[in-house]
Amino acid sequence: MCGIVGAIAGRDIVPVLIEGLKRLEYRGYDSAGIAVTNGHKLQRVRSTGRVAELERIAQTSDVTGRIGIAHTRWATHGAPSEKNAHPHISGGVSVVHNGIIENHEEMRDKLRGLGYTFVSDTDTEVIAHLVHWHLKACGDLFEAVRLSLGELIGAYAIAVINEADDQRLVVARMGAPLLLGLGTGQNFAASDASALVQVTQRIVYLEEGDCAELARDHIRIVDIKGQPVQRVEQLSQLTAAAVELGHYKHYMQKEIFEQPMAVANTLEMVTNARAIVPQLFGVGAEEILNKINGIVILACGTSYHAGMVARYWIESLAGIPCDVEIASEYRYREPYNNPDALVVTISQSGETADTLAALQYAKLRGHRYSLSICNVPESALVRASDLCFLTRAGPEIGVASTKAFTTQLAALVLLTMALAKQRGRLTPEKETELLHALRHLPSALTRVLQAEPAIAKWAETFTHKEHMLFLGRGIHYPIAMEGALKLKEITYIHAEAYAAGELKHGPLALVDRNMPVVAVAPKDALLEKLKSNLQEVRARGGELYVLADQDTRIEASEGVHVIHLADHAGLLSPILHTIPLQLLAYHTALHRGTDVDKPRNLAKSVTVE
Repeated sequence: MCGIVGAIAGRDIVPVLIEGLKRLEYRGYDSAGIAVTNGHKLQRVRSTGRVAELERIAQTSDVTGRIGIAHTRWATHGAPSEKNAHPHISGGVSVVHNGIIENHEEMRDKLRGLGYTFVSDTDTEVIAHLVHWHLKACGDLFEAVRLSLGELIGAYAIAVINEADDQRLVVARMGAPLLLGLGTGQNFAASDASALVQVTQRIVYLEEGDCAELARDHIRIVDIKGQPVQRVEQLSQLTAAAVELGHYKHYMQKEIFEQPMAVANTLEMVTNARAIVPQLFGVGAEEILNKINGIVILACGTSYHAGMVARYWIESLAGIPCDVEIASEYRYREPYNNPDALVVTISQSGETADTLAALQYAKLRGHRYSLSICNVPESALVRASDLCFLTRAGPEIGVASTKAFTTQLAALVLLTMALAKQRGRLTPEKETELLHALRHLPSALTRVLQAEPAIAKWAETFTHKEHMLFLGRGIHYPIAMEGALKLKEITYIHAEAYAAGELKHGPLALVDRNMPVVAVAPKDALLEKLKSNLQEVRARGGELYVLADQDTRIEASEGVHVIHLADHAGLLSPILHTIPLQLLAYHTALHRGTDVDKPRNLAKSVTVE
């Protein structure tokens, strides 16, 4: 979840490091730091503030160097403080690290016995001292790093420099993302390609266990066995414009309004198609989809909610049993094992540690087939799966996921259709109808965004609330859950979601005039049941805020506030009803003055357990 940038060049690379950190700040923002050298003296600055504060300190301290490493932190071991901020130093060796070293206590005891003193509470300081110890013995930084990694257990992406050597930067990865950026007379490393868009588009993705040495004019990579390897160079399609705010106030706002285009890009392969084909999910998809007899979806957070929506689609349209599991729970229990079920993992980054571990666990338990739905082509999750579908949402910087969710839902609709067709449950007429609806989905999303002014007025009334309920029924219950999650993440209001039929089984005790209740009310088979649940709220003095389809005949009255969106969208209704809940969270956060893009205690791309 932390962000790493490294650079080596024949010029001052501090501006490159700072700019890279700014673009990686979504991965962690408890503290930040840089360390640079010109081969004589190591300079380090750290700050518990944001990267902008670090930049100010670096400028006033006149920090310059031709080789350096930088880090923005999401705290795991040790509270956010300057002493715990990266880079960590041991005798001229400086290290930045993303991940968790599981045997850090054992290594700490060993290193204390060797005479090392620890000044931080982090597991990362172990790496610095261990590399320093091996460097004294072997005299080569690359070999010292490799020897050190052989003693460490856990997940890591690291970058290491030595004060007396401005000719090489050493990096390595295991269980956390790291890539190289190639230049002319300069080379770079980063957790994410977005950190390097200002200097290069030539990217090399490191594999699990790789260790690499970067000099100004070359790189060398060895694999986990120490054998020299060549990794494929790719041209990143990411542009600086894609990761800039433009005229928007926040990345979350920008990404909410990018959803029509993101969904259109995700659905591009079926825009002009007359039929759905399994090859959308990769070579071999047709053979695999013909063999499976069930679906197991593994995901976390927002992606888990997407999986919950998909369960309704898959079971009703495709007629296949579908289990949806929280990845962090699945990996620690012994579920019923069906090796012929397709394991579907969902992740924006493709580096979510719990989801990756859950997939590995499923394979160990005998699952034969896997599919990842992901936004990052070269991610670990994609590489670990038999099949994949790329959501093409573009970079998502805001910590609270928006366009990743709706593009995941779009992908899951396509999967449902492919599964249904393989089993003879999708008639040609239904297939044509759904493809038509998918083509028009981006424009439907654009129309829903027009409800923003009305939603912003609702948000004013929530400014001083501390508790809220979200209600939905059937396939819209997970959408209510997603709405509650968004509100919690960026406004810090305690929000809970319930299947509306469960109100009378306990949550109704919470309802009074101070507890706003937000309801998702599409015109579907459960509408009349939902209306009865809403009356239960009104009878207890609860204030209702209803997001309704045009033809629901739910009208505003005392204590009942209604925003009518559009006609019922059938199978795609959950995707459309997501948008106003995102806008509601966003505008409520604006009124409460919270940090929309960087909410407290959170970070993007959860690469630690």
